[in-house]
Amino acid sequence: MKRGPTGNHITISTVGEKCRAFVPAPLPPVPGVEWTPELERLFADANTALGRLDGVADLLPDAKLLLYSYIRKEAVLSSQIEGTQSSLSDLLLFENDQASGVPIDDVQEVSNYVAALDHGLKRLGEGFPISLRLVRELHDVLLSKGRGSQKQPGEFRTSQNWIGGTRPGNARYVPPPPDRLMDCLGPLENFLHDDPEKTSPLLKAGFAHVQFETIHPFLDGNGRVGRLLITLLLCSEGVMKQPLLYLSLFFKRHRTLYYDLLQRVREQGDWESWLAFFFEGVAVTGNQAFNTANSLLRLFEDDSAKIKTLGRASASALALHMFFQAHPLTSVRDARQALGISVPTLHASAKHLIQLGILRQIPSSNQQHLFAYDRYLELLNQDEG
Repeated sequence: MKRGPTGNHITISTVGEKCRAFVPAPLPPVPGVEWTPELERLFADANTALGRLDGVADLLPDAKLLLYSYIRKEAVLSSQIEGTQSSLSDLLLFENDQASGVPIDDVQEVSNYVAALDHGLKRLGEGFPISLRLVRELHDVLLSKGRGSQKQPGEFRTSQNWIGGTRPGNARYVPPPPDRLMDCLGPLENFLHDDPEKTSPLLKAGFAHVQFETIHPFLDGNGRVGRLLITLLLCSEGVMKQPLLYLSLFFKRHRTLYYDLLQRVREQGDWESWLAFFFEGVAVTGNQAFNTANSLLRLFEDDSAKIKTLGRASASALALHMFFQAHPLTSVRDARQALGISVPTLHASAKHLIQLGILRQIPSSNQQHLFAYDRYLELLNQDEG
């Protein structure tokens, strides 16, 4: 289907030169999506993967066990797309007041992402809708500390930005000028609330992600906020009970294609190619997360069985093991605060878990007695290649 651009180019003057900025038309696209059999199959596969992933949450004794690490893994991957060098272990060390060996701004940026996602989930739990106000709140938390904190946290931009190139005149893409932002953002908020028409959640997420990236309403952090919104939207629409789907790894692996497809929507109206990519990403990511969750459940069960052979010492060791299921790299101090077990008993339990090959003590710069649940971390990281 030949559509042409999904908006209008307007000539603007900024930083001393003229350039063409793009103002997208409101959603949904007109004419509508051409649903080929292949696109319908990909859409069905994505929804099936979401259903399976949502179902695995019901198998978990406590979904928070996985959420703690899943959220941090997504924060690392999403920030890596923006150029940070932090790993999951770096972030966990940082949260335990340990130097991680990477620039502090990198780890702070990842930590901010965790805080932003936690804030979004809390707001949804309070019944707050996906809205421009929530978007600004997410951005405020995301840029609250470290790199980007001077770039209007929580505020839509009041100056022109661009993507690619050294200046607007040679940029790959120039978003709408500041005085047109609300003309674009207002209709996007309406679309998220099923105005002018009701849209299925997965399709809505695919449309909205492109529109948000196209509007690029902030001076910094647009990509991270745009990726956050996918998961938060699916949770708010009731597609997922727990936020276990994160697309940053898929986008990172196919980064060039991802940016090319966003631009093809703008320039050619090629929604079908973007949606095929997006649905494939949801299916691949959802199935990966489902498999990882099941592998973790088997690991927890196998290790619990080993611990139960300890006899009288098994009770406190099982409690410590449960704590490490939610915090795979942490300290005895934090475990003591959470479990209320004496330090000598915790050290004895940690020693048992080390002897069973479950935990590994790692060097600490401040005598915190840090331990890592290595196999858990390996399972979380095995699909990052």
